[in-house]
Amino acid sequence: MRHFLDFERPIAELEGKIEELRHLSTENGLNIAEEVGRLAGRADRLLHQTYTNLTPWQKVLVARHPERPHCNDFLAGLVDELVPLAGDRTFGEDHAVIGGLARFRGRSVVVLGTEKGADTEARVKHNFGMARPEGYRKARRLMRLAEHFQLPLLTFVDTAGAYPGIDAEARGQSEAIARAIETCLDIRVPVIATVIGEGGSGGAIALAAGNTVLMLEHAIYSVISPEGCASILWRNGESARDAAEALRLTAQEMLRLGVVDRIVPEPLGGAHRVPQEAIARLGEALDETLRQYSGLDGDTFRRRRRDKFLVMGAIAAS
Repeated sequence: MRHFLDFERPIAELEGKIEELRHLSTENGLNIAEEVGRLAGRADRLLHQTYTNLTPWQKVLVARHPERPHCNDFLAGLVDELVPLAGDRTFGEDHAVIGGLARFRGRSVVVLGTEKGADTEARVKHNFGMARPEGYRKARRLMRLAEHFQLPLLTFVDTAGAYPGIDAEARGQSEAIARAIETCLDIRVPVIATVIGEGGSGGAIALAAGNTVLMLEHAIYSVISPEGCASILWRNGESARDAAEALRLTAQEMLRLGVVDRIVPEPLGGAHRVPQEAIARLGEALDETLRQYSGLDGDTFRRRRRDKFLVMGAIAAS
């Protein structure tokens, strides 16, 4: 059964009635196509009205939707001949960060992303997409591999943030994130990053300091989660809605502020409703972006990427 968010209850009720009528029609041979069509039209209009007027907090809920496609889903739908690469060559394997060598529409690429997991077992395995230091060190290793073989780097970001546990701090979490950001800015190949769900804090930007940063329409990108912000500013988690408003974390705000370069539209009702269409749309955007970089040299990629983020810093400081 489809999972509906709280604000989608009116849509759920209409779609439930439609399914009931279709079931009755199948069982009893009734011709109720006209009534089904009328209800379906109402449901589509309500869905459009709801999703064109989402509040920032509702966007947070959509970005976290349990049926939203994750990094593994995007890789399965976008690349071929994926050869997964594991380990940071220092401590161990971190399943929150996945990546490897692959082919994207005939081009050899390196792919890298954060994976949350689609069910309970997978979420535990991938630590809900929250990487430890070894995850970011693995990311650095794959970035350098992309540079060594002169392959474009495609990253897919979906994390609430880096893992805040004591063991992660003991192994140098902040240093690992900083080094990953440094490497992302330093490599002499095109880096195209996409925020596909949650883009949380330094744990996200460690993989998202790209020449081009794409963002799905209902994804979010912020320095801290709304709950974390509320706990700091208001000393409770009940003000998360207010925090979501203040953080300006929606794709539309990120584009306006120049943090991302392009919004990739999602199917009506969010990527979780028609995952394959959402994946295909991102594939087209990635292909168009890669074509724009044809013929540029490594020093140009590096210089443009650094200049881009220096300009962001200068604007923020002014």
